[in-house]
Amino acid sequence: MEPEKQSLKVYYSIGEVADMFQVNTSLIRFWEKEFDIIKPHKNKKGNRQFTKADIDNFHLIYHLVKEKGMTLKGAQMKLSEQKAETEANFEVVKRLQAIKEELILIKEQLP
Repeated sequence: MEPEKQSLKVYYSIGEVADMFQVNTSLIRFWEKEFDIIKPHKNKKGNRQFTKADIDNFHLIYHLVKEKGMTLKGAQMKLSEQKAETEANFEVVKRLQAIKEELILIKEQLP
């Protein structure tokens, strides 16, 4: 999918979200039930339609559970008590990772 078209999408299917995080759709459904910050729309057929906000929340959950190794209860508490702080910390981590990748590319281009 072209990046321009992807950024214009309003809704993402559960399969697309699962592919973004390289997880099974069953995990996406499970996290939806466990975390009240995930609220997908459902179409007439009952298919879940996730928004950009839902995907951002999945990023937070994925970061806390998969990358930091928190339990579901711990991640739920962190998001309910300190969501703004958690989001800010996650944004810093994402920016630092992007800077690291850029520096690696620059290093590879040096003679």
